[in-house]
Amino acid sequence: MRAERANRIFVVYLVLTDIAMAALAFGLAYFLRMVIPFPDPAEGMRPFSEYVPMLFIHVVSILAVCFFTRLYNLQRVSRVDEFYAILSAAVVGTLMGVALASLSLRDFVVGQDYSRAMVGYAWLLSTLLLMAGRLFNSWLRQFLIRHGWGRKRVLIVGTGDIARMILQKITWSPELGYDVVGIVSFHETEQTTLLQAPVVGAADHLGQSIDAHAADEVIIALPEETSHDDILWLISECERGRVTIRVYPDLFQIMAGPVSIGEMGGIPMLTVRDIALTGWRRSAKRLMDIVGSAAALIVLSPLMIVTAILIKLESPGPVFFVQERMGLDAKPFPILKFRSMRADAEKHGTWTAENDPRRTKIGTLLRKLNIDEFPQFINILLGHMSLVGPRPEQPFYVEQFRRSIPRYMDRHREKAGLTGWAQVNGYRQDTSIIERTKYDLWYIENWSLLLDIKIIIRTVLQFFRSPNAY
Repeated sequence: MRAERANRIFVVYLVLTDIAMAALAFGLAYFLRMVIPFPDPAEGMRPFSEYVPMLFIHVVSILAVCFFTRLYNLQRVSRVDEFYAILSAAVVGTLMGVALASLSLRDFVVGQDYSRAMVGYAWLLSTLLLMAGRLFNSWLRQFLIRHGWGRKRVLIVGTGDIARMILQKITWSPELGYDVVGIVSFHETEQTTLLQAPVVGAADHLGQSIDAHAADEVIIALPEETSHDDILWLISECERGRVTIRVYPDLFQIMAGPVSIGEMGGIPMLTVRDIALTGWRRSAKRLMDIVGSAAALIVLSPLMIVTAILIKLESPGPVFFVQERMGLDAKPFPILKFRSMRADAEKHGTWTAENDPRRTKIGTLLRKLNIDEFPQFINILLGHMSLVGPRPEQPFYVEQFRRSIPRYMDRHREKAGLTGWAQVNGYRQDTSIIERTKYDLWYIENWSLLLDIKIIIRTVLQFFRSPNAY
Protein backbone atom coordinates (compact mmCIF):
# COMPACT_ATOMS: atom_id res chain seq x y z
CA MET A 1 0.00 0.00 0.00
CA ARG A 2 1.30 3.46 -0.89
CA ALA A 3 2.71 5.46 2.03
CA GLU A 4 0.34 8.42 1.63
CA ARG A 5 -2.81 6.30 1.73
CA ALA A 6 -1.48 4.16 4.58
CA ASN A 7 -0.67 7.28 6.61
CA ARG A 8 -4.25 8.51 6.24
CA ILE A 9 -5.50 5.17 7.53
CA PHE A 10 -3.02 5.28 10.43
CA VAL A 11 -4.19 8.79 11.39
CA VAL A 12 -7.87 7.79 11.27
CA TYR A 13 -7.16 4.76 13.45
CA LEU A 14 -5.16 6.93 15.88
CA VAL A 15 -8.05 9.38 16.18
CA LEU A 16 -10.51 6.54 16.80
CA THR A 17 -8.17 5.10 19.44
CA ASP A 18 -7.94 8.46 21.21
CA ILE A 19 -11.75 8.80 21.15
CA ALA A 20 -12.16 5.37 22.72
CA MET A 21 -9.48 6.00 25.37
CA ALA A 22 -10.81 9.46 26.33
CA ALA A 23 -14.38 8.11 26.60
CA LEU A 24 -13.20 5.14 28.66
CA ALA A 25 -11.24 7.49 30.95
CA PHE A 26 -14.36 9.59 31.60
CA GLY A 27 -16.46 6.48 32.29
CA LEU A 28 -13.88 5.07 34.71
CA ALA A 29 -13.62 8.47 36.42
CA TYR A 30 -17.38 8.38 37.06
CA PHE A 31 -17.12 4.82 38.41
CA LEU A 32 -14.20 5.65 40.71
CA ARG A 33 -16.01 8.72 42.06
CA MET A 34 -19.00 6.53 42.91
CA VAL A 35 -17.02 3.81 44.73
CA ILE A 36 -14.23 5.84 46.42
CA PRO A 37 -15.54 8.13 49.21
CA PHE A 38 -12.78 10.72 48.81
CA PRO A 39 -12.69 13.53 49.78
CA ASP A 40 -16.32 12.85 50.77
CA PRO A 41 -19.00 10.31 49.79
CA ALA A 42 -20.56 10.79 46.34
CA GLU A 43 -24.00 11.89 47.41
CA GLY A 44 -26.49 13.14 44.86
CA MET A 45 -24.54 11.83 41.83
CA ARG A 46 -26.84 11.49 38.85
CA PRO A 47 -27.13 8.34 36.68
CA PHE A 48 -24.34 7.96 34.14
CA SER A 49 -26.77 8.49 31.24
CA GLU A 50 -27.11 12.13 32.30
CA TYR A 51 -23.33 12.55 32.02
CA VAL A 52 -23.22 11.59 28.34
CA PRO A 53 -23.20 15.26 27.16
CA MET A 54 -20.28 15.94 29.51
CA LEU A 55 -18.53 12.83 28.18
CA PHE A 56 -18.98 14.13 24.63
CA ILE A 57 -17.53 17.54 25.56
CA HIS A 58 -14.59 15.89 27.36
CA VAL A 59 -13.73 13.74 24.34
CA VAL A 60 -14.05 16.63 21.86
CA SER A 61 -11.87 18.86 24.06
CA ILE A 62 -9.15 16.22 24.29
CA LEU A 63 -9.21 15.64 20.52
CA ALA A 64 -9.12 19.38 19.78
CA VAL A 65 -6.05 19.92 21.98
CA CYS A 66 -4.30 16.88 20.45
CA PHE A 67 -5.03 18.25 16.98
CA PHE A 68 -3.72 21.75 17.70
CA THR A 69 -0.59 20.36 19.38
CA ARG A 70 0.16 18.29 16.24
CA LEU A 71 -0.23 14.92 17.92
CA TYR A 72 -1.79 13.49 14.74
CA ASN A 73 1.18 14.22 12.47
CA LEU A 74 2.71 10.74 12.91
CA GLN A 75 6.10 12.28 13.55
CA ARG A 76 8.83 10.06 14.95
CA VAL A 77 9.30 11.30 18.51
CA SER A 78 10.62 9.61 21.62
CA ARG A 79 8.20 8.02 24.07
CA VAL A 80 9.26 10.56 26.74
CA ASP A 81 8.39 13.51 24.49
CA GLU A 82 5.12 11.88 23.48
CA PHE A 83 4.16 11.25 27.11
CA TYR A 84 4.96 14.86 28.00
CA ALA A 85 2.82 16.10 25.10
CA ILE A 86 -0.09 13.81 26.06
CA LEU A 87 0.19 14.87 29.70
CA SER A 88 -0.11 18.51 28.66
CA ALA A 89 -2.97 17.76 26.24
CA ALA A 90 -4.88 15.86 28.93
CA VAL A 91 -4.52 18.73 31.42
CA VAL A 92 -5.63 21.40 28.96
CA GLY A 93 -8.34 19.20 27.42
CA THR A 94 -9.85 18.23 30.77
CA LEU A 95 -9.96 21.82 32.04
CA MET A 96 -11.32 23.04 28.73
CA GLY A 97 -14.02 20.37 28.94
CA VAL A 98 -15.04 21.60 32.40
CA ALA A 99 -15.23 25.19 31.14
CA LEU A 100 -17.26 24.27 28.04
CA ALA A 101 -19.64 22.09 30.06
CA SER A 102 -20.30 24.89 32.54
CA LEU A 103 -21.07 27.31 29.67
CA SER A 104 -23.13 25.03 27.43
CA LEU A 105 -25.04 22.64 29.69
CA ARG A 106 -28.11 23.93 31.43
CA ASP A 107 -28.30 23.32 35.20
CA PHE A 108 -24.67 22.13 35.22
CA VAL A 109 -22.89 22.97 38.48
CA VAL A 110 -19.10 22.55 38.72
CA GLY A 111 -18.31 20.90 42.03
CA GLN A 112 -21.62 19.12 42.31
CA ASP A 113 -22.18 17.38 38.99
CA TYR A 114 -18.48 17.34 38.14
CA SER A 115 -16.54 17.23 41.42
CA ARG A 116 -12.86 17.97 41.78
CA ALA A 117 -12.21 14.29 42.48
CA MET A 118 -13.90 13.27 39.22
CA VAL A 119 -11.97 15.95 37.31
CA GLY A 120 -8.72 14.56 38.77
CA TYR A 121 -9.66 10.99 37.88
CA ALA A 122 -10.62 12.05 34.35
CA TRP A 123 -7.31 13.84 33.82
CA LEU A 124 -5.13 11.05 35.26
CA LEU A 125 -6.97 8.26 33.44
CA SER A 126 -7.01 10.23 30.18
CA THR A 127 -3.24 10.61 30.37
CA LEU A 128 -2.60 6.93 31.12
CA LEU A 129 -5.14 5.50 28.68
CA LEU A 130 -4.20 7.83 25.82
CA MET A 131 -0.57 6.83 26.24
CA ALA A 132 -1.50 3.13 26.42
CA GLY A 133 -3.60 3.48 23.28
CA ARG A 134 -0.78 5.20 21.45
CA LEU A 135 1.73 2.55 22.52
CA PHE A 136 -0.55 -0.12 21.08
CA ASN A 137 -1.14 2.00 17.98
CA SER A 138 2.62 2.46 17.52
CA TRP A 139 3.25 -1.28 17.91
CA LEU A 140 0.52 -2.09 15.39
CA ARG A 141 1.80 0.51 12.93
CA GLN A 142 5.35 -0.84 13.14
CA PHE A 143 4.05 -4.39 12.71
CA LEU A 144 2.13 -3.40 9.57
CA ILE A 145 5.07 -1.39 8.22
CA ARG A 146 7.36 -4.39 8.65
CA HIS A 147 4.87 -6.40 6.60
CA GLY A 148 4.65 -3.91 3.75
CA TRP A 149 2.02 -1.36 4.81
CA GLY A 150 2.89 2.27 4.14
CA ARG A 151 6.55 1.75 3.33
CA LYS A 152 8.28 4.68 1.66
CA ARG A 153 10.38 4.31 -1.47
CA VAL A 154 13.50 6.38 -0.93
CA LEU A 155 16.40 7.55 -3.09
CA ILE A 156 19.69 8.46 -1.41
CA VAL A 157 21.84 11.11 -3.08
CA GLY A 158 25.52 10.41 -2.41
CA THR A 159 27.93 7.49 -2.44
CA GLY A 160 30.31 8.49 0.38
CA ASP A 161 30.55 7.73 4.08
CA ILE A 162 27.46 9.74 5.02
CA ALA A 163 25.30 7.93 2.47
CA ARG A 164 26.72 4.61 3.67
CA MET A 165 25.90 5.50 7.29
CA ILE A 166 22.30 6.45 6.44
CA LEU A 167 21.87 3.33 4.32
CA GLN A 168 23.12 1.17 7.21
CA LYS A 169 20.70 2.88 9.60
CA ILE A 170 17.79 2.19 7.25
CA THR A 171 18.88 -1.42 6.77
CA TRP A 172 19.22 -2.02 10.51
CA SER A 173 15.89 -0.31 11.33
CA PRO A 174 13.09 -1.85 9.24
CA GLU A 175 10.54 -0.22 11.56
CA LEU A 176 11.44 3.13 9.95
CA GLY A 177 9.47 1.96 6.94
CA TYR A 178 11.98 2.80 4.20
CA ASP A 179 12.73 0.78 1.08
CA VAL A 180 15.86 2.11 -0.62
CA VAL A 181 15.09 1.90 -4.35
CA GLY A 182 18.41 3.32 -5.44
CA ILE A 183 21.48 5.45 -4.89
CA VAL A 184 22.06 8.60 -6.94
CA SER A 185 25.71 9.59 -7.38
CA PHE A 186 26.61 13.27 -7.08
CA HIS A 187 29.92 12.93 -8.88
CA GLU A 188 30.81 10.58 -11.71
CA THR A 189 31.58 7.14 -10.35
CA GLU A 190 32.04 3.62 -11.58
CA GLN A 191 30.24 2.22 -8.54
CA THR A 192 27.26 0.06 -9.37
CA THR A 193 26.18 -0.67 -5.78
CA LEU A 194 26.50 0.73 -2.29
CA LEU A 195 26.00 -1.91 0.41
CA GLN A 196 23.98 -3.95 -2.13
CA ALA A 197 21.74 -0.97 -3.02
CA PRO A 198 21.97 -0.21 -6.77
CA VAL A 199 23.40 3.05 -8.08
CA VAL A 200 20.59 4.07 -10.45
CA GLY A 201 21.91 7.26 -11.96
CA ALA A 202 23.61 10.62 -11.53
CA ALA A 203 22.40 13.80 -9.87
CA ASP A 204 22.05 15.49 -13.28
CA HIS A 205 19.04 13.25 -13.92
CA LEU A 206 17.62 13.25 -10.38
CA GLY A 207 14.15 14.29 -11.51
CA GLN A 208 13.96 11.42 -13.99
CA SER A 209 15.20 8.96 -11.33
CA ILE A 210 12.44 10.11 -8.95
CA ASP A 211 9.80 9.46 -11.62
CA ALA A 212 11.31 6.20 -12.85
CA HIS A 213 11.47 4.66 -9.38
CA ALA A 214 8.26 6.23 -8.02
CA ALA A 215 10.20 7.62 -5.04
CA ASP A 216 8.31 9.02 -2.06
CA GLU A 217 11.35 10.55 -0.40
CA VAL A 218 14.82 11.79 -1.30
CA ILE A 219 17.61 11.92 1.28
CA ILE A 220 20.51 14.18 0.31
CA ALA A 221 23.54 12.66 2.06
CA LEU A 222 26.56 14.57 0.81
CA PRO A 223 29.87 15.51 2.47
CA GLU A 224 30.00 18.63 4.61
CA GLU A 225 32.20 20.45 2.10
CA THR A 226 29.41 20.36 -0.50
CA SER A 227 28.44 23.94 -1.37
CA HIS A 228 25.04 25.34 -0.45
CA ASP A 229 24.47 26.14 -4.11
CA ASP A 230 24.75 22.44 -4.96
CA ILE A 231 22.34 21.53 -2.16
CA LEU A 232 19.82 24.14 -3.36
CA TRP A 233 20.13 22.85 -6.93
CA LEU A 234 19.42 19.29 -5.79
CA ILE A 235 16.40 20.47 -3.80
CA SER A 236 15.05 22.27 -6.86
CA GLU A 237 15.44 19.05 -8.86
CA CYS A 238 13.46 17.16 -6.21
CA GLU A 239 10.69 19.75 -6.16
CA ARG A 240 9.61 18.76 -9.66
CA GLY A 241 7.87 15.76 -8.13
CA ARG A 242 5.78 15.30 -4.99
CA VAL A 243 8.51 13.91 -2.76
CA THR A 244 9.63 14.57 0.78
CA ILE A 245 13.13 16.05 0.83
CA ARG A 246 15.55 15.44 3.69
CA VAL A 247 19.06 16.89 3.89
CA TYR A 248 21.77 15.56 6.16
CA PRO A 249 22.96 18.65 8.08
CA ASP A 250 26.52 19.86 7.83
CA LEU A 251 28.94 20.01 10.74
CA PHE A 252 28.02 23.56 11.72
CA GLN A 253 24.27 22.95 11.62
CA ILE A 254 24.32 19.80 13.73
CA MET A 255 26.67 21.23 16.35
CA ALA A 256 25.20 24.70 16.74
CA GLY A 257 22.63 25.12 19.46
CA PRO A 258 19.81 27.67 19.31
CA VAL A 259 20.96 30.98 17.81
CA SER A 260 20.39 34.08 19.92
CA ILE A 261 21.06 37.79 19.37
CA GLY A 262 22.72 39.80 22.09
CA GLU A 263 25.23 42.57 22.50
CA MET A 264 28.69 43.19 23.86
CA GLY A 265 29.20 46.73 25.08
CA GLY A 266 26.61 48.00 22.63
CA ILE A 267 27.95 45.94 19.71
CA PRO A 268 25.35 43.45 18.40
CA MET A 269 26.51 39.83 18.56
CA LEU A 270 25.03 36.61 17.17
CA THR A 271 25.52 33.73 19.61
CA VAL A 272 25.70 30.37 17.82
CA ARG A 273 27.09 28.42 20.75
CA ASP A 274 26.01 28.68 24.36
CA ILE A 275 26.72 25.84 26.74
CA ALA A 276 23.38 24.86 28.25
CA LEU A 277 24.63 23.28 31.48
CA THR A 278 25.34 26.19 33.84
CA GLY A 279 24.17 27.48 37.23
CA TRP A 280 21.31 25.60 38.85
CA ARG A 281 21.22 23.16 35.93
CA ARG A 282 24.61 21.79 36.92
CA SER A 283 23.41 21.31 40.51
CA ALA A 284 20.22 19.59 39.33
CA LYS A 285 22.23 17.24 37.11
CA ARG A 286 24.61 16.41 39.95
CA LEU A 287 21.69 15.68 42.28
CA MET A 288 20.22 13.30 39.69
CA ASP A 289 23.65 11.63 39.34
CA ILE A 290 23.95 11.07 43.11
CA VAL A 291 20.43 9.69 43.50
CA GLY A 292 20.59 7.59 40.34
CA SER A 293 24.03 6.06 40.97
CA ALA A 294 23.30 5.32 44.64
CA ALA A 295 20.02 3.63 43.74
CA ALA A 296 21.69 1.65 40.94
CA LEU A 297 24.49 0.43 43.23
CA ILE A 298 21.97 -0.72 45.84
CA VAL A 299 19.77 -2.54 43.31
CA LEU A 300 22.64 -4.04 41.32
CA SER A 301 24.89 -4.98 44.25
CA PRO A 302 23.84 -8.70 44.32
CA LEU A 303 24.55 -9.04 40.59
CA MET A 304 27.87 -7.19 40.94
CA ILE A 305 28.98 -9.50 43.79
CA VAL A 306 28.17 -12.61 41.72
CA THR A 307 30.00 -11.09 38.74
CA ALA A 308 33.10 -10.42 40.83
CA ILE A 309 33.13 -14.02 42.09
CA LEU A 310 32.80 -15.43 38.55
CA ILE A 311 35.66 -13.24 37.28
CA LYS A 312 37.98 -14.45 40.07
CA LEU A 313 37.02 -18.08 39.48
CA GLU A 314 37.71 -17.99 35.74
CA SER A 315 41.08 -16.26 35.49
CA PRO A 316 43.80 -14.83 37.75
CA GLY A 317 43.97 -11.09 38.20
CA PRO A 318 41.96 -8.25 39.70
CA VAL A 319 38.16 -8.03 39.53
CA PHE A 320 38.21 -4.44 38.29
CA PHE A 321 39.90 -3.10 35.22
CA VAL A 322 41.17 0.42 35.97
CA GLN A 323 42.19 2.71 33.13
CA GLU A 324 42.94 6.41 32.82
CA ARG A 325 40.34 8.38 30.86
CA MET A 326 39.82 12.08 30.14
CA GLY A 327 36.84 13.77 31.81
CA LEU A 328 35.64 17.29 32.64
CA ASP A 329 38.09 20.01 31.49
CA ALA A 330 40.26 17.24 29.99
CA LYS A 331 41.37 16.13 33.46
CA PRO A 332 42.25 12.44 33.81
CA PHE A 333 40.39 10.10 36.14
CA PRO A 334 40.51 6.33 36.77
CA ILE A 335 37.51 4.66 35.13
CA LEU A 336 36.29 1.40 36.66
CA LYS A 337 35.04 -1.63 34.75
CA PHE A 338 34.67 -5.30 35.49
CA ARG A 339 37.66 -7.04 33.93
CA SER A 340 36.50 -8.83 30.77
CA MET A 341 39.94 -9.77 29.36
CA ARG A 342 43.11 -11.47 30.49
CA ALA A 343 45.10 -9.53 33.08
CA ASP A 344 47.88 -8.88 30.50
CA ALA A 345 45.48 -7.74 27.74
CA GLU A 346 46.85 -4.17 27.44
CA LYS A 347 50.30 -5.48 26.51
CA HIS A 348 48.77 -6.62 23.21
CA GLY A 349 46.93 -3.38 22.35
CA THR A 350 44.37 -1.02 23.89
CA TRP A 351 41.64 -0.86 21.23
CA THR A 352 38.94 -3.52 21.48
CA ALA A 353 38.08 -5.49 18.34
CA GLU A 354 35.27 -7.83 17.41
CA ASN A 355 35.95 -11.45 18.46
CA ASP A 356 38.96 -10.20 20.45
CA PRO A 357 41.00 -13.28 21.47
CA ARG A 358 42.01 -11.58 24.73
CA ARG A 359 38.48 -11.83 26.14
CA THR A 360 37.59 -14.35 28.81
CA LYS A 361 34.41 -16.43 28.56
CA ILE A 362 32.67 -14.53 31.33
CA GLY A 363 34.03 -11.32 29.82
CA THR A 364 32.27 -12.02 26.52
CA LEU A 365 28.96 -12.29 28.36
CA LEU A 366 29.66 -9.18 30.44
CA ARG A 367 30.33 -7.11 27.34
CA LYS A 368 27.33 -8.47 25.49
CA LEU A 369 25.04 -7.47 28.37
CA ASN A 370 27.04 -4.30 29.21
CA ILE A 371 27.47 -5.55 32.79
CA ASP A 372 31.17 -4.67 32.62
CA GLU A 373 30.14 -0.98 32.76
CA PHE A 374 28.29 -1.28 36.11
CA PRO A 375 31.27 -0.26 38.33
CA GLN A 376 31.14 3.16 36.67
CA PHE A 377 28.23 3.95 38.98
CA ILE A 378 31.00 4.27 41.60
CA ASN A 379 32.73 6.84 39.36
CA ILE A 380 29.42 8.71 39.08
CA LEU A 381 28.85 8.71 42.85
CA LEU A 382 32.40 10.01 43.41
CA GLY A 383 31.83 12.82 40.88
CA HIS A 384 34.26 11.61 38.20
CA MET A 385 31.43 10.98 35.74
CA SER A 386 27.75 11.66 35.13
CA LEU A 387 24.90 9.31 34.26
CA VAL A 388 24.63 11.01 30.85
CA GLY A 389 27.40 12.67 28.87
CA PRO A 390 30.07 12.07 26.22
CA ARG A 391 31.82 8.74 26.66
CA PRO A 392 35.40 9.23 27.94
CA GLU A 393 38.42 8.29 25.84
CA GLN A 394 41.99 7.42 26.75
CA PRO A 395 44.47 10.34 26.74
CA PHE A 396 46.40 8.78 23.84
CA TYR A 397 43.33 8.81 21.57
CA VAL A 398 42.20 12.24 22.77
CA GLU A 399 45.55 13.65 21.66
CA GLN A 400 45.06 12.09 18.21
CA PHE A 401 41.43 13.14 17.76
CA ARG A 402 41.94 16.74 18.89
CA ARG A 403 44.29 17.28 15.94
CA SER A 404 41.95 15.93 13.27
CA ILE A 405 38.36 16.54 14.45
CA PRO A 406 37.02 20.12 14.71
CA ARG A 407 35.90 21.10 18.22
CA TYR A 408 36.68 17.64 19.59
CA MET A 409 37.95 19.09 22.88
CA ASP A 410 34.60 20.84 23.43
CA ARG A 411 33.32 17.40 24.50
CA HIS A 412 35.31 17.94 27.70
CA ARG A 413 33.29 21.00 28.74
CA GLU A 414 31.03 18.57 30.60
CA LYS A 415 31.58 15.41 32.60
CA ALA A 416 31.93 12.13 30.79
CA GLY A 417 28.86 9.91 30.96
CA LEU A 418 27.95 6.27 31.46
CA THR A 419 25.67 6.67 28.45
CA GLY A 420 25.08 9.49 26.01
CA TRP A 421 23.16 10.91 23.08
CA ALA A 422 25.62 9.37 20.61
CA GLN A 423 25.35 5.93 22.21
CA VAL A 424 21.54 5.72 22.17
CA ASN A 425 21.66 6.72 18.50
CA GLY A 426 23.88 3.77 17.63
CA TYR A 427 27.38 5.31 17.82
CA ARG A 428 29.45 3.00 20.00
CA GLN A 429 32.83 1.29 19.93
CA ASP A 430 34.26 1.32 16.37
CA THR A 431 31.64 3.65 14.88
CA SER A 432 32.69 7.01 13.40
CA ILE A 433 34.46 9.27 15.91
CA ILE A 434 33.46 12.32 13.84
CA GLU A 435 29.77 11.42 14.01
CA ARG A 436 30.00 10.64 17.71
CA THR A 437 31.56 14.05 18.29
CA LYS A 438 28.70 15.80 16.49
CA TYR A 439 26.11 14.05 18.66
CA ASP A 440 28.10 14.78 21.84
CA LEU A 441 28.37 18.48 21.02
CA TRP A 442 24.68 18.70 20.16
CA TYR A 443 23.89 17.15 23.56
CA ILE A 444 26.11 19.61 25.44
CA GLU A 445 24.57 22.63 23.72
CA ASN A 446 20.96 21.43 24.03
CA TRP A 447 21.05 19.85 27.50
CA SER A 448 17.97 19.60 29.67
CA LEU A 449 16.86 17.31 32.50
CA LEU A 450 14.14 15.98 30.21
CA LEU A 451 16.77 15.10 27.59
CA ASP A 452 18.83 13.24 30.23
CA ILE A 453 15.75 11.30 31.32
CA LYS A 454 14.96 10.45 27.71
CA ILE A 455 18.51 9.16 27.14
CA ILE A 456 18.41 7.05 30.33
CA ILE A 457 15.08 5.50 29.33
CA ARG A 458 16.36 4.73 25.81
CA THR A 459 19.52 3.21 27.31
CA VAL A 460 17.49 0.90 29.53
CA LEU A 461 15.30 -0.14 26.59
CA GLN A 462 18.39 -0.89 24.47
CA PHE A 463 20.16 -2.69 27.31
CA PHE A 464 19.82 -6.21 25.91
CA ARG A 465 20.34 -5.36 22.25
CA SER A 466 23.75 -3.82 21.78
CA PRO A 467 25.19 -4.89 18.41
CA ASN A 468 28.29 -2.70 18.78
CA ALA A 469 29.36 -3.92 22.21
CA TYR A 470 32.40 -6.18 22.19
